[in-house]
Amino acid sequence: MKRLFTVLALLVYSISSQSQEIPKWKITDVDKYIRSKNNEVLVINFWATFCKPCVAEIPSFIKITNQYKSQNVQLLLVSLDLPSYYPSKIAAFAKKNAFTTNIVWLDETNADYFCPKIDTRWSGSIPATLIINTKTGYRKFFEEEMDAATFEKELKMAIGG
Repeated sequence: MKRLFTVLALLVYSISSQSQEIPKWKITDVDKYIRSKNNEVLVINFWATFCKPCVAEIPSFIKITNQYKSQNVQLLLVSLDLPSYYPSKIAAFAKKNAFTTNIVWLDETNADYFCPKIDTRWSGSIPATLIINTKTGYRKFFEEEMDAATFEKELKMAIGG
């Protein structure tokens, strides 16, 4: 019996350790995140599990930002999923799709409030991506799906190369 308990405990631990913790943020937390990063290039992608173009672009975002990690590039995925998806459905979706990067859930319901905090031109449609170089002041917003080549080109511009 003791052996069975040990095996079950290890199984539960291994399953729970593979699930990603998804913090709940407000738009003010996104702003604090941006302001807290010095000398870094930030890619902040707004997405949802039900958005096919969003899900399509994320694997290349992860791959490309990982290639530029040595140049202080960081990726943050900000989920705009419905409250009923938080946290379990978002975490399960991220695990299933091997989204191995920082993910937060935006706990906001008023797009008229949070969208202009990211970019005054943002209509609220997704995918949407903000690329910032906190050292140089570079800031560019994209309200569209980005293919890998376009994303890498824009990231290189943000880095300064």
